[in-house]
Amino acid sequence: MATTEKTLDDLFLDTLKDIYFAEKQIVKALPKMAKAAQSAELAAGFQQHLEETEGHLQRLNQVFDLIGKAPRGKTCDAILGILEEGKSIMDEYKDTAALDAGLVAAAQAVEHYEIARYGTLKSWAAQLGLDEAVKLLDATLSEEVATDEKLSQLGEADANRRAA
Repeated sequence: MATTEKTLDDLFLDTLKDIYFAEKQIVKALPKMAKAAQSAELAAGFQQHLEETEGHLQRLNQVFDLIGKAPRGKTCDAILGILEEGKSIMDEYKDTAALDAGLVAAAQAVEHYEIARYGTLKSWAAQLGLDEAVKLLDATLSEEVATDEKLSQLGEADANRRAA
């Protein structure tokens, strides 16, 4: 029995499902991270990113529509592992001066995963001639990069110093 040749279209859809699942998990994790944060500024940053993440899901829904597929996630073990590490930090460093530095690091691991995924999806969308998807994915990619930069600033300006 011959197997069907997999194409870039298939890879694009699989990766789209992966990041859709990841964003859904992130929506669940961010309120917990905001609640755990000791710094009001870090908590507010997590809350702001929660709102952005809900917008990311809306854009992903639009991308699914553009390719004629129903929005559906595919279990992403990578994001589950990254979020589990974040939960461990919240548990192990609760009520310590190092908690916020750990939360920043955990959040940046999430952001770096998302940046990798959105960058890849944007590149593939361009290759596939999905110009509208490129715009949507680029908008999200830009927000993920900005969030990563804000996290670096929060870590360097406050959380890392307090942890030391």
